[in-house]
Amino acid sequence: MKHCAGQIKYLVAIKELTEKNDQVRCVNISRHLGVSRPSVSKMLRCLANSGLVYEDFCNSVELTPEGEKAVDEIFSTFGEINIFFRKFLKLPKDEAYEQSVRFITDFPQDTCERLKKVVDRTLSKKKT
Repeated sequence: MKHCAGQIKYLVAIKELTEKNDQVRCVNISRHLGVSRPSVSKMLRCLANSGLVYEDFCNSVELTPEGEKAVDEIFSTFGEINIFFRKFLKLPKDEAYEQSVRFITDFPQDTCERLKKVVDRTLSKKKT
């Protein structure tokens, strides 16, 4: 499923914040992304209209099953991209994570898939 870059950034932010906290609120997303609260509300309305977050996002933001599936698709290439930044570019763990998230949110999904294949092929060659 194709999502715009803004949707991807918000879905990733919701996933990251959910892993850190029990309850994700608009203010948490605003701080996490460095955007205004009205911007968060506008994007959450868009995500709710797309069926990716539950409609009642004023108190707590939760991904719907479709939203969970979208996040899983977004992160399907994360492991290999993170390996690329850690092992190929020798970035520290935290920086590699940040760069990986930035990559999967800013680059088209097909570019992420292509990098994943390159990393997989390179790692396969090293094993033989």
